[in-house]
Amino acid sequence: MPDKPLMIFDGNCGFCKIWIRYWYQLTAGRIDYAPSQEVGERFPQIPPKDFSQSVQLVLPSGETLRGAKAVFKTLTYAPGLSWLLWLYQHLPGFAAVTEASYRAIATHRSLFYQVTRFTFGRTVSTLCYGSVEWLFLRVLAAIYCIAFASFGVQATGLIGERGILPLGRYLQAISQNFGMQGYWMMPSVFWIAHGDVFLRLVCIIGAAISAVLLFGYFERTCLICLFVLYLSLCSAGQDFMSFQWDMLLLESGFLAIFLGSSKLVVFLFRWLLFRLTFLSGAVKLLSHDRAWSGLSALRFHYWTQPLPTPIAWYMNQLPPALQRFSTAAVLCIELAIPFLIFAPRRWRFFGAAAMLFLQVLIFLTGNYTFFNLLTMALCLFLFDDGALSKLRLRLRAVRCPPIFTRGAAVLILFLSALELWGVFSDSTAMNSVLRLTAPFGIVNTYGLFAVMTTARPEIIVQGSNDGINWLDYEFKYKPGDPRTPPHWVAPHQPRLDWQMWFAALSSFRNAPWFENFMVRLLQGSPEVLELVGKNPFPGAAPKYVRALLFNYQFTDFASRRKTGAWWVHTPRGLYFPQISLEDIRTIP
Repeated sequence: MPDKPLMIFDGNCGFCKIWIRYWYQLTAGRIDYAPSQEVGERFPQIPPKDFSQSVQLVLPSGETLRGAKAVFKTLTYAPGLSWLLWLYQHLPGFAAVTEASYRAIATHRSLFYQVTRFTFGRTVSTLCYGSVEWLFLRVLAAIYCIAFASFGVQATGLIGERGILPLGRYLQAISQNFGMQGYWMMPSVFWIAHGDVFLRLVCIIGAAISAVLLFGYFERTCLICLFVLYLSLCSAGQDFMSFQWDMLLLESGFLAIFLGSSKLVVFLFRWLLFRLTFLSGAVKLLSHDRAWSGLSALRFHYWTQPLPTPIAWYMNQLPPALQRFSTAAVLCIELAIPFLIFAPRRWRFFGAAAMLFLQVLIFLTGNYTFFNLLTMALCLFLFDDGALSKLRLRLRAVRCPPIFTRGAAVLILFLSALELWGVFSDSTAMNSVLRLTAPFGIVNTYGLFAVMTTARPEIIVQGSNDGINWLDYEFKYKPGDPRTPPHWVAPHQPRLDWQMWFAALSSFRNAPWFENFMVRLLQGSPEVLELVGKNPFPGAAPKYVRALLFNYQFTDFASRRKTGAWWVHTPRGLYFPQISLEDIRTIP
């Protein structure tokens, strides 16, 4: 009898040899492997025909196992896989099903050999993710740096002391209305201080810590600090930090804290990518929007999206048939491809390629800040170290105690399951649980453009000193002058320009910040005027301001050659009435 378990397999079977090599890696010398052609004569108790029908596992005790039971017994010598034999022995029906499946595979080994090659390649190897994690952290550090720097140059104009939505007043209102509960509702370092200097300092520190992480030092500490600081900005930013990519960065940053502890974290990142992509498609169908169900959405998307790029103008000129095909492709990638995230290796690679292709197209045609970069970074977890081996990455290992990882995983999976279920149902109990954890942004729901906008209303803000002659305030990036081409601005996010797009879709009464913005223009707030591209009143603030509404649409090739205009615009009327500082109670 052998000194340790001996797995005997058919040495002429290519399918067998692929999987035996894989099991050899998993069991790491705890089991011996040999082809029946070499050792079969040593075991006369095993009929020769049995070697060609299934693997045989000879134990030191003399017992011989075969088929699925032999496979599961072998895998008990691989870390973390002993549960398969437990299921075989205790779960009713499991043994019968797996043995029948084994016999079916053994009978058609040539077919399953081709399936294995198509699915995994010529070899099946244990998967490692050290390079993937290292590269993801570098990209995440760069995105964090972009996010802190981008908001930092706008922070005082948006939420500073003389900004559109002053943070001090916001904190005071929360404290007065909710007391101690406000600290949970708005977790933020700005409860310590909230002046303009401290606001800028948080952004500077965040960018600096991102640089430290980028170079690979104090990674765990940096990740925790970055999460806390960006959570503070998201809590304090009010309407200007309410975008899905801000929540996605928080959720990704939180998961990144646990990288390096187990492959479970890799699964959690894949689960995040699945929810992000699949929900983006699901909400489009659940909305019953005819633009999506009728495959006409991309006829409108390129010119109705918040901040298109110059390439979007050219994409808008594509024939209607190609636009319908493109819409169908988007729905396919968002609804079907995400399931490949949990598929075998080569299928995951295909899914990653499809999702990366979609994100590149979105990046080229629209200014969606760091959203596309972060989504593409998440796609890294569909690869493995073998796929990235040619990059020859310099690794600096990150380690986290497994007990914390398991606890975080249970929490994330529980909350994300509730969040996902909530998209397809309505449960008060679920909503209560999610509301409890929502302020921390560790699990979020996703889904952009559930309803496609089919018109583009655009707000034109004007000022006047006599109420008769009006001059336009020009924004840095949003459409204004029809002859000005769309801008490239991503990964920076001009958050006022973005909110102007949302405000135009409804009344200014649904965007309370807009009146504050108009008052700041009347006051001539330097911080707010820094957010505007052109101030037509550089000497002193105007006496009156108002806002008009126009419909904008891309021109075609003929119109652009004739007029040089990228946009055609038509007036719709008054959006915000004429006001002066005498008409309203000013913001302190």
